[in-house]
Amino acid sequence: METAMRPIIRMTDIVKNFGSFRALTDVGLDVGEGEIVVVIGPSGSGKSTLIRCINQLEVHDTGTIEVDGHTVTRGAGLAAVRAEVGMVFQSFNLFPHMTALRNVALAPVRVRGLSWDEANQRARKLLTRVGLESHAEKYPAQLSGGQQQRVGIARALAMEPKILLFDEPTSALDPEMVGEVLDVMLQLARTGVTMVIVTHEMSFARKVADRVVFMDAGRIVEQGPPEQIFDAPRDPRLRSFLNAVLSH
Repeated sequence: METAMRPIIRMTDIVKNFGSFRALTDVGLDVGEGEIVVVIGPSGSGKSTLIRCINQLEVHDTGTIEVDGHTVTRGAGLAAVRAEVGMVFQSFNLFPHMTALRNVALAPVRVRGLSWDEANQRARKLLTRVGLESHAEKYPAQLSGGQQQRVGIARALAMEPKILLFDEPTSALDPEMVGEVLDVMLQLARTGVTMVIVTHEMSFARKVADRVVFMDAGRIVEQGPPEQIFDAPRDPRLRSFLNAVLSH
């Protein structure tokens, strides 16, 4: 789908296989600069594979991916692309032997060349932004799942990326912790950063998305603004999916 904004992500005819299983089939997706795109669909539909191809955590087999005008491939240029693309995972992936502060400060020192003083100042501001200023010196094991995920979001923001990818960021959380993470993401969505979010949280998708993309069996089946996708879905597969997930 063409977007009126300048495409900062452009995926064309993406195919990804895992052995004999085809996870993505001829997927094309443009994401405009500053756009919030939410990807929904049943488990196994290719949602996570799609966004993991953007920064080559999964290497696509054929097709082209461009991020901010740069073709994404394995090789020398990949580190530069990854520096502009922050990612928040479903499993928090924090370093267990480092405090929350150090987890957030590490990448700007290693990748951006900041001093520890500069990186720590930035990290403290970001932990305050996600409501964890009083937990800066705690280790991941001392934090709840929701708090760990908010540290993960602060860590992604510490690189000041142009794009944020979220791979089902609430799926590993206890239900009562989901809201605190979604609230932080909602605040981020209002700052103008480009976001691509894979989620099962339909009410959140409706609230935050500029565009919702529905995937099934490795293909994009339907996409459009939230009111079209949720209130007037055209494809029968999307209608049956929404009937199933919204009836719970």
